[in-house]
Amino acid sequence: MKKVLLIVITILAIGLIAFQLKPVKKAVNTVAAIIETPSLINKDSLTISTRVDVPNDYERVDYPKGSFEDYLRHYKLKPFGSKIINYDDSEYFWQGGHIGILEIPVPKNGLQQCADALIRIRSEYLWNNDRKDEIGFKFTSGHYCSWNKYAEGYRPKIIGNKVSFHKTADLDTSKENFYRYLNLIYMYSGTLSLYNELEPVKAKDLKIGDMLIKGGSPGHIVMLCDEAVNDKGEKLFLLFQGNTPAQSVHLVKNLEDASISPWYKLQDDAVVPVSNYTFGSARYVRFK
Repeated sequence: MKKVLLIVITILAIGLIAFQLKPVKKAVNTVAAIIETPSLINKDSLTISTRVDVPNDYERVDYPKGSFEDYLRHYKLKPFGSKIINYDDSEYFWQGGHIGILEIPVPKNGLQQCADALIRIRSEYLWNNDRKDEIGFKFTSGHYCSWNKYAEGYRPKIIGNKVSFHKTADLDTSKENFYRYLNLIYMYSGTLSLYNELEPVKAKDLKIGDMLIKGGSPGHIVMLCDEAVNDKGEKLFLLFQGNTPAQSVHLVKNLEDASISPWYKLQDDAVVPVSNYTFGSARYVRFK
């Protein structure tokens, strides 16, 4: 009986030690990922695709030149070591989770927050590729606001949850007016509207340009900006994000797995820590 009891106690002790070591190992990996520069990083490179190499046995997925996927993959970056700057020119308090800053201005009005930054990147792509007719987003109220109607002079009249559009301005298709339109979208759209508006995507079907999203107030969203695959069909992705307060859009490290950082393995309904935010249950969406 004593021998049996001793065996049971030994098994329980081993289990307790294993349980205690698991979070310690996780914490050590996270600290290493923050402190160390991942070995896949090319410090002298100034685009997403050249800044980050693919891990062994992986290769980048091909996309047509001029596509949104290709546009994101070749997005320009500031020099390595650039800091995340808030809209008011102050430094963001957390500088340990990124390996690149995208060359995208942060407006001083503070409106270009996490969802807004991705809306801007998508809209600028459509603008630059003569696809302006496709620029449009729903407000959180569900009302659709297109760039074409805004350019024609239509503006929203908002009373509570009621929205109506009236022509109150002259025709203006200028780039300056385009950014005034985006400021309007930033005010009345966000993670919740994108969550409700956009097409959901399963992890197995993910591609560059898709987004990991938590809709709400507050919510959060990040965009997939590069993609690699191995012979088994297993995919890895790079992610970038804006944030609240409005700040530099940045390419994030993988703080959970330093061996492949900054690449991520993404699954449905998984917990995904991204820099200073953790998605409790992964959901993905795609721009139309």
